Amino acid sequence: MKAALIFTGSSPILIITSYPSLEDKRFLEKLKHKGIDKFIAFEVQLESAKEKYGSRFDVISDDLNETEDMRILDYNGQLAFERFSFEELGDMIKHDGHNI
Repeated sequence: MKAALIFTGSSPILIITSYPSLEDKRFLEKLKHKGIDKFIAFEVQLESAKEKYGSRFDVISDDLNETEDMRILDYNGQLAFERFSFEELGDMIKHDGHNI
């Protein structure tokens, strides 16, 4: 399972996913289906997301143990962005929507 802070055209979101990679074609198609074609993403440590979101993280992640999918952990972009320091962000992944 992975957690990522994704910067979209409108606002950052924090997601958790059971896909093996943030560049997995199925994950990219899932985002596209949700209206997210172009984004910049940073993986965050799963334990850090769990620590910051507590029981909310547990409830949402339990649902992901059944299948490869993704869930939005935080729709509040400002809050999600402020909860993680730059040091907690992994390498930047850019996707322009053209290579699915």
